[in-house]
Amino acid sequence: STLPIPRALERIAGIQDQYAPNAYIRLWSCLEGFERDDLTRALERRSVIQATLMRGTIHVVAKRDYWPFAVAIRGAQREWVLRAWKPRPDERELEARARELDAFMAEAPRRHDELVAVGGRVFDPWLELVRVPPSGTWEKRRAHLFQTAARWVGHEDVSEQDARDHLVRRYLGAFGPASRKDIAQWSHLR
Repeated sequence: STLPIPRALERIAGIQDQYAPNAYIRLWSCLEGFERDDLTRALERRSVIQATLMRGTIHVVAKRDYWPFAVAIRGAQREWVLRAWKPRPDERELEARARELDAFMAEAPRRHDELVAVGGRVFDPWLELVRVPPSGTWEKRRAHLFQTAARWVGHEDVSEQDARDHLVRRYLGAFGPASRKDIAQWSHLR
């Protein structure tokens, strides 16, 4: 295809990207004339966002899809954390820690080890974080530099219902026709 990178990502509902070169290789195999630096530039320009999304795994998505995907899965991710983490965390503590980390990140993106030192286990859905370049790129594959999604992407602007509808439409556009079970398995929504 000759689509721009964000539009291609919208068509395929993002790319799971646990290993940073994966998105580069996938886009190279899909887009005519794709050069390795194209994705790095898109991440730097913030037209493409890298974050933990569906199934609690790292994905690269178009900026336009980030908040709808994040909002759609937020409740399910929070339920999973409360059910799976041992000992069971207190929701008020998680909210307080999210506020503390948010304040800590106000001046600049932070490295993973800095976030852990301030807030302990930080990858929970009470504070949406995105991976900030150069981390998570071909050149620096380890995704260890983070910023809040609100600061990097902009503030959330979608209702939960609209977000779920958007996520389902993206899934069906990429993989449909599909059953409710297929969509639930991909997104971890019931």
